[in-house]
Amino acid sequence: MNKLSRTHSFKSQPAVFYLVREDILPESLIKTMQVKELLARGEFDTVADATEKVGLSRSAYYKYKDGIFPLQSIERERIVTISIDMEHRSGVLSRVLSLVAAYDGNVLTIHQTIPLQGMANVVLSVEIGTNEEALTAIMEAIKSAEGVRKAFVIGQG
Repeated sequence: MNKLSRTHSFKSQPAVFYLVREDILPESLIKTMQVKELLARGEFDTVADATEKVGLSRSAYYKYKDGIFPLQSIERERIVTISIDMEHRSGVLSRVLSLVAAYDGNVLTIHQTIPLQGMANVVLSVEIGTNEEALTAIMEAIKSAEGVRKAFVIGQG
């Protein structure tokens, strides 16, 4: 088995989350949160300026920004993370995003793997209403979309 086939699998594993005290986090994660807070408060207009202020590289910020959140923000928002295996064809991702919007979902992040053997994995973080039926409706629509092979919720908060 070559290195590429070991590191890029289409078997989507559910994300694992940990609750960790700030004092044991690596400095780059703490600084990433500082940058996110500066940007959210409007103290800086660009990532470059905010990362420079806290002494973090932009590449480190972009590496960690979608993976770390303050616990209180996760508790207040209804964010669902959905993993989708889809065919690598024009329009499939666009249809999925349109379905999310049609059910009043707000896409927060999109991560897509490089397509291999005609398939790609997309992980969406979506803000949805507090109605559990909305999540069910979105998931049913995504699963039945043309070009979608598999879709499942990997996390919610």
